[in-house]
Amino acid sequence: MPMVDVWLPYGKTEVCLRVPTRNFLGTIEPREKPGVADAKAEVERALKEPIGSKRLSEIVKPEHKVAIVVDDATRPAPSHVMVPPLLDELGGAGVKDENVTVIFGCGTHRAVTDEEAVRLLGENVIRRVKTVSHNCKAPDLVYIGTTAKYGTKVYLNRVFAEADVKILTGDVCFHYYAGYGGGRKSVLPGVAGEETIKANHAMLLHPNARTGILDENPVHEDMVEAAKMAKVGFILNVVTNSKGEIVKAFAGDMEQAFNEGVKLVDEMYRVPVDRKADIVVVGPGGYPADMNLFQAYKGVDSALEVVKRGGVIVLAAECLEGHGSQAFYDWMVKFKDLKAVEREIKRNFVLGRHKAYYLMKALQKAQIILVSAMPDYYAVNVFRLKTARTVNEALNEAFKIAGENAKVWVMPYGNYALPIAKTSE
Repeated sequence: MPMVDVWLPYGKTEVCLRVPTRNFLGTIEPREKPGVADAKAEVERALKEPIGSKRLSEIVKPEHKVAIVVDDATRPAPSHVMVPPLLDELGGAGVKDENVTVIFGCGTHRAVTDEEAVRLLGENVIRRVKTVSHNCKAPDLVYIGTTAKYGTKVYLNRVFAEADVKILTGDVCFHYYAGYGGGRKSVLPGVAGEETIKANHAMLLHPNARTGILDENPVHEDMVEAAKMAKVGFILNVVTNSKGEIVKAFAGDMEQAFNEGVKLVDEMYRVPVDRKADIVVVGPGGYPADMNLFQAYKGVDSALEVVKRGGVIVLAAECLEGHGSQAFYDWMVKFKDLKAVEREIKRNFVLGRHKAYYLMKALQKAQIILVSAMPDYYAVNVFRLKTARTVNEALNEAFKIAGENAKVWVMPYGNYALPIAKTSE
């Protein structure tokens, strides 16, 4: 029987999948763009050509106190490339370094360590300006009002709230329930209080709170409203490719610059597909996307867009670090029923647990066969997955479930590509 060979990144190596030609629909891959040759020059260009806004140097006055929000160590944004040109622009307008504070927008995550701070910003920036990690449980958060549409009480970091000029940095990319990362997300969850974050994130149960969707997405709309209430003065966002290289930088107005970034993300990673398949074989894209099940799950989320109801997803993810989230693990053990999970998310949103909700929901639509280094005991008993030793064994198993005529899509970079199927089934 004629076969097609497809290579899938797996950890720091790759594996070869063999699909019978008659079953093979093709591969779904991002249309990646190369990174710019000079990342710093690209950031400087964006600052000189702001979208929908004056230049930063025309917005600030020499006596202003300025807060710059950067991502913490859990996100791959190249802050070390973005912050120095911002400081130069501020300095050129007469703002003194001692009036600038860089805030790590930790959301509900732990504080950034000294080593991480140096890695994220570079020695030079650390020496020039003061840096602080946002603490969502800080006793001195500032209440700035309640969002009109969804009634979220907005509590913010004091240093951020009291700054004369507020600057956000980050990367625009797909996000599970906010639609996209970047822009307004640096305020909520970045520098928001725990109560604010929980109220906002509990709306992930809404049908429009999905990857790649902004229209009528309550999580996104609420974030935008909170960031507008905070009076953000300027943003600097980048879009990177899967190698982490900057493809383009966007600066200026919080909404307009972000929306331009969204267009580029769509161009690179939103992939129109004409039909769904009975079987989808997906790899997150190798290390670090498949270092644990918590990260690798994004690939399943993408595959769900193009697998038929009752179909099979084969997830090839090394998961050397196991499941990657105690909260995710605990909820898979604790809850057997999706309705109970939904009730609990509304009552008390905790980061990490939402993956249990997504996985349990996915298992209602498709069977999932995991090929990984994770012990079977956990994969099967806790996470309710089937397992196979190799991708080709998993595919054979999938054919037994879906039938020998089953059609197959292959997604080697599932954590990056978002397939959009034209037909509903």
